[in-house]
Amino acid sequence: MNSPLIPPQHETRAPESLLPAVEIVLAAPRGFCAGVDRAIQIVERAIEKYGAPVYVRHEIVHNRFVVESLAAKGAVFVDELDQVPAGVPVIFSAHGVPKSVPAAARNRNLFYLDATCPLVSKVHREAERHHRENHHILLIGHAGHPEVIGTMGQLPDGAVSLVETVADVARLPERPGASLAYITQTTLSVDDTAEIITALQQRFPGIEGPKKEDICYATTNRQAAVKAIAAECDALLVIGAPNSSNSLRLVEVAQRSGCQVAQLVQRAGDIDWTALGQPRRIGITAGASAPELLVEEVIAAIRARFNVTLREITTATEAVQFKLPAALDSSAA
Repeated sequence: MNSPLIPPQHETRAPESLLPAVEIVLAAPRGFCAGVDRAIQIVERAIEKYGAPVYVRHEIVHNRFVVESLAAKGAVFVDELDQVPAGVPVIFSAHGVPKSVPAAARNRNLFYLDATCPLVSKVHREAERHHRENHHILLIGHAGHPEVIGTMGQLPDGAVSLVETVADVARLPERPGASLAYITQTTLSVDDTAEIITALQQRFPGIEGPKKEDICYATTNRQAAVKAIAAECDALLVIGAPNSSNSLRLVEVAQRSGCQVAQLVQRAGDIDWTALGQPRRIGITAGASAPELLVEEVIAAIRARFNVTLREITTATEAVQFKLPAALDSSAA
């Protein structure tokens, strides 16, 4: 996804014989997940079908390169619906929105497309089911994250309590006679979440969990791939945005798995070469919102400084695809 607003960053390469040798170990799977790919397609197809501008509430996914690339094609990103004029389509981001947002769109007769990841929508449906069954819901997640705001916004105020850490579990109020259930944000650390769930089950033995794990397949797979390469790498680069939960978790996983020099970079220009030192082996992965083009850019930047050999370690194969909304799905016509 190449944007005229942000041209790829190129590095001047020195003669190979003068460069120190380094092996790049690529983690796979990495980069785009099915939910991100679907969300981007929704914006692109909407522009093709309805013409520019198409408005998008919040970043469609957490990646500046992707957002600016879509902006160059005719997407207009806004914070709230009151910035959307009448008569143009508006798209809701992949992270999901509170129920008040589509309700406000309907009140204004705005045509909207919902790009919420289907795996986030699954968590929304779980929350609604638990609420119907009179459970008080404990949501494991990060305060202020759009996905958490959207999930809590599916239900009335007070129906959901947020749990961020194991320590939070001990601080939860007793609810005599109340039945409890937990759900989770889809982009959390697998290991941290397991610890929180264990603490919840120990304190509230009757608590009900999801029928199928809420942390999405892509988050789980990318963390497992980092675990597989981290210990053998002197440094590891995670390509992703600073507001991307799944990318931040990859940095943490790398450090906990034996690679202390782990950096989150949005572009090749963000690499802290001094901190990398003179590594013999550099690991590379990308968060679920980062396109492969940015991985190639980082590899090119490393090639400018090192005599590079490449190796890829694959820990899972992904073939998940999600359907587009019927209004955009040409196969449904």
